Amino acid sequence: MDELFGTLSDGTPVHRWTLERAGVRVRVLSYGGIVQSAEVPDREGRRADVVLGFAGLDGYLAHPEPYFGALVGRYANRIGGGRFELDGRTYALARNEGPNSLHGGERGFDKRVWDVTPVEHGVRLSRVSPHGEEGFPGTLEVSATYTLDASGALRLAYEAVTDAPTVLNLTNHSYFDLGGAGSGGTGGHELRLAASRMTPVDADLIPAGAPADVTGTRFDFREPRKVGSGYDHNFALDKGVTEAPVEVAELYDPASGRVLTVATTEPGLQLYTADHLGEPFGPGAGIALETQHFPDSPNRPDFPSTVLRPGEVFRSETVYGFGVR
Repeated sequence: MDELFGTLSDGTPVHRWTLERAGVRVRVLSYGGIVQSAEVPDREGRRADVVLGFAGLDGYLAHPEPYFGALVGRYANRIGGGRFELDGRTYALARNEGPNSLHGGERGFDKRVWDVTPVEHGVRLSRVSPHGEEGFPGTLEVSATYTLDASGALRLAYEAVTDAPTVLNLTNHSYFDLGGAGSGGTGGHELRLAASRMTPVDADLIPAGAPADVTGTRFDFREPRKVGSGYDHNFALDKGVTEAPVEVAELYDPASGRVLTVATTEPGLQLYTADHLGEPFGPGAGIALETQHFPDSPNRPDFPSTVLRPGEVFRSETVYGFGVR
């Protein structure tokens, strides 16, 4: 089911689609590919929205930088210095976080209106990103298919092709509060991550050196423990790149009993505890678990490659599963 959600200043309509299956209700916007809400039951069967979002379009337009629920690209995370070299040519990107390019630039995929087509148990979002958009080379045809499976898990499947060599890194930027959005924060949430390494960063949050062992550090989530605060870091998942999604994370709220599992084909996961999140939610109101390739990979040949060439098909898949215990 779709409905008009709002209208941009240039008159472009924004629609909202509602997906419902197995007791889970998810709402998706054509603007930014945003997951506006995800209503799931707690251990008593009471349903609440576990994704931070806004009731109207104005909220997203007024608070764009946190990327609430958005489909992020062309390049999720950071590219150091806002530039990279590919096949001997240097490309200058929009610098929207100090000296760096963050989440696709000034007007990335999160601020575009996508074409939406219904599919079985979901929707397919698509758009053409022209050559030179935010400085990235190649005309990119990209799609993201959002579906609910028989268990109520939200499956995000991305595909893309290009007419010239480019770099690509896509993610969803939902903030989760398993107690219910606006319930008072995620301080009691417990996290497990299948990652024995993380990428140390410099003052600009650009990777500094090779992935480091998490043993004996605050980055060791191989056994479940409270998340706490102070995280905006990429974890190198032990499984690496896989053809099919593999479970890599579990977030648990003891108070409500809700459990979020994350499975992905991607080699990395950015844990962001939103310590500087502003109004209307406030610091620590949600936790982002962004499945993706590593930050600054275009400038790091030792990291898994994010290069996409003509004739190749980019594919990536992430599954957010919901349960209780």
